[in-house]
Amino acid sequence: MAIYSISDLEKLSGIKSHTIRIWEQRYGILHPKRTDTNIRFYEDDDLQRLLNVALLNRHGFRISKIAEMTKEDMAEQVSSVSNFKFDVGAQLDVLTLSVIEMDEIKFARIFDNHVEQIGFEETMMEVVYPFMEKLSLLWLTGSIKPVQENFITQLIRNKLIAAIEREPLASDRKTTKFLLYLPKDEQQELSILFMQYLIKRRGFRVVNIGSNLALVDLKDACQIHQPDYVFTVLSETFSREPVQRYLASLQAAAPGSHLLLTGYLMASQSASNLENATILPSLDDALTFLNNLKSKK
Repeated sequence: MAIYSISDLEKLSGIKSHTIRIWEQRYGILHPKRTDTNIRFYEDDDLQRLLNVALLNRHGFRISKIAEMTKEDMAEQVSSVSNFKFDVGAQLDVLTLSVIEMDEIKFARIFDNHVEQIGFEETMMEVVYPFMEKLSLLWLTGSIKPVQENFITQLIRNKLIAAIEREPLASDRKTTKFLLYLPKDEQQELSILFMQYLIKRRGFRVVNIGSNLALVDLKDACQIHQPDYVFTVLSETFSREPVQRYLASLQAAAPGSHLLLTGYLMASQSASNLENATILPSLDDALTFLNNLKSKK
């Protein structure tokens, strides 16, 4: 069970510490415990309740009315408002609750409603990626357990794979071809899958050869496919050695292909003197690159 300070609750819920204290004192919204040295702390149930309260309050419910709700009443109201489109903060609250409670229905309700209204790509960009940033904060503060992170990652992964399958294959064999992979120990599968979707949606050919790939295997794949572009993410794998060494070997393994490189290491380490390569610092840069390439088709 995780332990939270009031500042942790502020970060995770978006509710100011001062407001949380007022809600405690006036309405009994939370009942913090105290250590032997009289330091206040909160537990998982407190965070879950506060996220529900914050969601309903953002959706127009008076805090006095929320305080009178039973746990069952609150769950019913949260389920009800989750059926509608509301502000970003409320969306993130529902998605956070879906992680903490490991509730697929809450996640699917938000995700599917947005896909219906604005499309899959926009849902990923406007809802899921901001949520993943919040999820990183939850992970860093110890607010979610590994099993909860795995749960939500698998749900998003399933959505991405289904969306990829719905996009038609490029029929023109002369169309630009991308090859996607992840190096050994690189944990960025969702990024690779979303890139595969973005490429396929724009009518290009794309081959995803998976994760944990050695360069010798990449070389074999490049000899078979002769891709125009090779895309990968470098965020963690080479944190103990200069990334330049790997990049030189990568260029040798994919001769004739233009490298598309993203990830934390590409921003944190010098990657100068890279010929036939483009660094994409962010997802927006990747989208711009793909859209510009499509406009030239």
